[in-house]
Amino acid sequence: MAYSTSNPPQIIAPALGSKGPQIWTYEDADVDSDVNAGDYFSDGLELGMQIGDMVYVYDTATPKGSVHFVVSFSGSAATTAFAAVA
Repeated sequence: MAYSTSNPPQIIAPALGSKGPQIWTYEDADVDSDVNAGDYFSDGLELGMQIGDMVYVYDTATPKGSVHFVVSFSGSAATTAFAAVA
């Protein structure tokens, strides 16, 4: 499937001032590997996403959750990768 700007991720914990990562939540039927596709969040920069932000993704089709982080931007599109949990 593909990301739709009509269903954007929601910020649940903004950065304090301009320091530290923000925490987002995103709910959709896309599988976690789709969310990690390059430039998935096409309006990420406009939403205020930053490199290092965490995104908790809930796959409504499976259902299951996964944790991702913003690793890069191409224009205003954000790319995520799976977060390491130790």
